[in-house]
Amino acid sequence: MKKSCFLAAGLLFSCAAYATPDLPFIQAVSVKYTVPAGLQMIKVITDYNDNVHVLTTQGFYRVSGNELVKDLRFRPLAQKIPVDVTTQETSGHLYYLYPDKCLTNGYAGIPYINLPTGKFNKVVVDEKGRMLLAGNNALALATGKELKDLPFVDGIRKLQVYKGTFYLLTNNAVYRFDESRFVPVHKVKEVTDFAFKGDDIVLSTSYGYYTVNRQSGDSSTSLQTRVPVPDIRNLLVVNDHVWAGTPEGAFAEADKGTYRYYASRRWIDQDTVKSMAAVSNGDVYILTPTGLNKIAFIKHTLAEKAAFFERKIRERHIRYGFIANVHLNPPGDVGSAEMADTDNDGLWSSFYLGSQAFRYATTHDPVAKRYAWETWEAFERILSVNQIKGFPARTFERKGYKNSDPERWRESPDPEWEWKGHTSSDEFVGHIWSAAVTYEMVAETPEEKQRVTDFVDKIMTHIIDHKYTLVDIDNKPTLWARWNPEYINWYPTTIGDRRLGSTTIMAGLQLAYKLTGKEKYKTEAFKLINKYGYLKNIMIDYRTIKPTAGYFHQGIDMGSDSWNHSDDEMAFLTYWVLYRYAFNDELKAKYKEAIRNHWEIEKPEKNAVWNLITMATAGDFDADATMWWLKGFPMDLITWKITNSRRHDITLLPHNFRNQTTEVLLPLDEQPVHRHNANAFTLDGGRNGESELAGDEFLLPYWMARYLKVIE
Repeated sequence: MKKSCFLAAGLLFSCAAYATPDLPFIQAVSVKYTVPAGLQMIKVITDYNDNVHVLTTQGFYRVSGNELVKDLRFRPLAQKIPVDVTTQETSGHLYYLYPDKCLTNGYAGIPYINLPTGKFNKVVVDEKGRMLLAGNNALALATGKELKDLPFVDGIRKLQVYKGTFYLLTNNAVYRFDESRFVPVHKVKEVTDFAFKGDDIVLSTSYGYYTVNRQSGDSSTSLQTRVPVPDIRNLLVVNDHVWAGTPEGAFAEADKGTYRYYASRRWIDQDTVKSMAAVSNGDVYILTPTGLNKIAFIKHTLAEKAAFFERKIRERHIRYGFIANVHLNPPGDVGSAEMADTDNDGLWSSFYLGSQAFRYATTHDPVAKRYAWETWEAFERILSVNQIKGFPARTFERKGYKNSDPERWRESPDPEWEWKGHTSSDEFVGHIWSAAVTYEMVAETPEEKQRVTDFVDKIMTHIIDHKYTLVDIDNKPTLWARWNPEYINWYPTTIGDRRLGSTTIMAGLQLAYKLTGKEKYKTEAFKLINKYGYLKNIMIDYRTIKPTAGYFHQGIDMGSDSWNHSDDEMAFLTYWVLYRYAFNDELKAKYKEAIRNHWEIEKPEKNAVWNLITMATAGDFDADATMWWLKGFPMDLITWKITNSRRHDITLLPHNFRNQTTEVLLPLDEQPVHRHNANAFTLDGGRNGESELAGDEFLLPYWMARYLKVIE
C-alpha cells in the first residue's frame, strides 16, 4: 500500500492518520534442546499435557526445561526400552509398546495386554481403548485383554487412527478398517507417509504431496510439486496446515498457497527430519538424527521485540561505544561471544546511534540519551585517536588486539592504542547521518550541540583542505573517500557513483553550514553545483544506471554488471541529511524528486529504513511493506549458512543488473542474515554460525517508525 504524507518545514504532519497500533503478532522462533551424546533418535511424541517425549534405541526420554533427559518418573518402566509409543486418540494418554506387552499409565494403569514376545513393533490406540498392533508378519486388534489376529496386509509402513477408524499405509495402498478387515481406500505408489486433514488423507511422495477423500479415495488435490523440497519423508497436520519433513529441512503450508521453510541451523540442528509432533498451542517439535528442536510461535509486540534486541545489544555488542558483531567459538554458542573490530565500525554504529536518537526523541527516556552519547564518544575518538587533523579513523583498538585487515592499522600517539585507516565514503556517510540525528534529537544544551558541530567541522575542513578527499597517514587519498570533480565527473551518468558521490558531499557541506554557520561550506557547495554540475548529478535518473564496463579505478571495474546495494544504503542515509538541511526550498524540491526516483527502484526490496526515510523526506511510503519487514525480521541473527536456491516453490528470474533472483521477496527469517547494505534477494549465504549481528538493523527502523508515528 503506497501512502503519501504532507510535510512542511521538514516536519511530518499528517502521517499520524496512517499510524498502526502495535498489536501483538505471531512470530516463529527456534528452540534447540540439549541432547545426550550418542542417542539414536526414533520418534518424537506429545501427550495431552503437552509433555514432549522422544523414543530412542536407548530408552524413553522426555523434555525437562531445555534438556532431553531419561524418563525415570515411573520406576517400573524407567529401565525398559519401548519398541513404539503412541497417544490414544481423543484422550492423549501415552501408550507404551514393549516386546512383550502394551500398557498405559493413564486410567490408573488399568489398560494393558501381554503379547507374544517380539511379534509387534507398531501400535495405535483408538478412543475406545482398542489397540491396533502390527509387526513384520503380524496384524492384530487388542480389545481389553483379548488379542484377535487380523488378516495380514503385506508391506505395512504406518498405522493411524482418525475419528475412531483405523488406517494403515502399505507399499501399495491405504487401507481402512471396517470392523472385521482392512479394505483398500486408495492405491499408492512410492508414498512415504500419510496424515489426515479434515475429510482428506494427505499422502507424501518423493515428488511432493497430494490429498484424497478418506471415504472414497478419490483425488482432492493434485500432486503439489511447487513446494520448498518435494522429497517428503514425514507428514503432520497442525491447525489444518500441512507440515512436511524432508532431508533438507521442514516446511509448512502458509496462506495463499505459500510455504514457510524451516531449514538450516537457524531453525533446526541439522536438516534431516526424522519425526514431528505438535502441542496444543501449535508449536511444532522436529526430531533429527542428532537433536530435538521446536518451532515456537510466540506472540509479542514490536515494542517487545525491540526490547529483546536492546537487551541483547547491551549484553554482548558494545565495544568502546561502537556496535560490534561478535565471534562465536564454538559456532552458535552466544556464551562464547567475543567482540571484534570490523571494516566499518563507524557505519554500523551509526545505525545503533540513530536508533537511540529516535528513541530519545520519541520517549525522552534518559537511558536512550545515555546510550546515544556513549556511541557518540566513539565517534569523537576516531578523530582524537590518530595524528591526522580532521581525519576520521575507521575504528580503534587496544594495541595488539586488532582483528580485521591488519595492513590498514596505524600507530596512535597514545602508545596503548592502534587505529585503522583507509577510511571510506561509507564511513563518512555514517558520520554525517549520526551527526544530523544527534544534533536534532539528542543534543539539547549548547555544549552538547557544540560537540556535534566541532566533529562535523573538523571532518569537512579536512575534506576541503585536501581537495575533496580524505588523506591518510601516507599522504594519499584513501581508495573510496573521494568527492573531487575530477573523480566524480570522470564517471559516466550510467554509473551510480557519479550521483552517489555528489549526493554525499553535498549533504555534508549543507550540514556543516547549518551547524557552524561558516560561509565557506555554502560557497563550496554552490561551486560544486554551478561549476561542476553536482546538482545535475544528484538528479540522474536511477533507471538509466546500467552496466558500463571499462571504467577502472585502481584496478577495479566500476561499471560492472551488478547493482551495488551498499550504495543504496549510503544514499538513503544521506537523503535524510540532504533533504532536511537543504539550503533553500528550490533545492529541497529537487532532492525530493531524486529521492522518490531512487525509492521507486528499491520498492521490491521492502526495506523498512528506505521506506521510512523516503516518507520523512519525499513523502512516499509503503506502509504494508514496512510492517511486513519489521514483523518478519529474524530473532536469530547468527550467521548460519542458508540455502534457498534449491527450493521448488520459488520462481527464479533470469540474471539481471539488480540481481533480483525471484519474483517475490522471501520472508526475512528465511533469508541469509545480512545488514542493510546487502541484496535482499540473495538466496544463499551465511557461514557456519561463527558470528552474530547485533540487532541495530531492526532497532533503527522500529524507532524511526515510532518517531514518525507509523506505529502507535
